[in-house]
Amino acid sequence: MKIYGHPMSTCTRKVLAILAERKANFDFEVVDLFKGENRSAAHLARQPFGQIPVLEEGDLRLYESRAILRYLDEVLPGHKLTPSDAKDRAIMEQWISIETSNFTTHAMKIIYEDLFKKMQGAPADSTAIQAGTTGVSKALDILNHRLGEVAYIAGADFTLADICYMPYVEYLFAAGHGDLITSRANVAAWWNRVSTRPSWLTATGKAPAAA
Repeated sequence: MKIYGHPMSTCTRKVLAILAERKANFDFEVVDLFKGENRSAAHLARQPFGQIPVLEEGDLRLYESRAILRYLDEVLPGHKLTPSDAKDRAIMEQWISIETSNFTTHAMKIIYEDLFKKMQGAPADSTAIQAGTTGVSKALDILNHRLGEVAYIAGADFTLADICYMPYVEYLFAAGHGDLITSRANVAAWWNRVSTRPSWLTATGKAPAAA
């Protein structure tokens, strides 16, 4: 199994998280976004939209992080992060859909302006940040209510839904907007639970080095 991605990429981190959850063996090839390697002919042959990550395994070439998550959860040995019950699985899928449509779109406006653009020495667009803050606040208010009822986003157990939100929450903190999380007690408590998982520490390069 080979993963093409970048360790700072939100979508790559989702895939690295599930691989770490399952302690899977894989090869990792960095696609340097900062050097434009995602637009190279070799990478476009793997991913025609020039995005990351990409998974290659035998004759399978798969892109789109959420599709990769679902595939890996099904084929890798170990504890599944997708509920076996149809109703519970539908609830997980609902919250992944909410993440895609109602959370990440807004969070990435903030992250792009107040993190990635600043890394490049470019000024942030305050209008875009405000729009992102308005949208993400609504999503987090709804998520905060949800997490007052359950320990994890899809219910009692950690699932793919949690992984889908985690990279963007991490980068909201990195962008200086962690108050969006800490001001919502239930979301903050959830983040404390999930962000200390060994798999997440491994995926984000924070795990202690082996003795």
